[in-house]
Amino acid sequence: METPIEKAIRIAGGQSTLARAVGVSPQAVQQWSKFGRVSHKKVIEVEQMTGVARHDLRPDIYPA
Repeated sequence: METPIEKAIRIAGGQSTLARAVGVSPQAVQQWSKFGRVSHKKVIEVEQMTGVARHDLRPDIYPA
């Protein structure tokens, strides 16, 4: 099953594309994917870029 960050990466067109769009390194996006959580500093930008809801990306910070 696809995790929310995997969905965001797919929608963005890949890790490098997402990284460029939100101003982080591709390695940072790789770490997000590995650990299943987007940086709290970038979650809003990822949501805006991909349409994946912040409460899906970081339910610990943004409960539904």
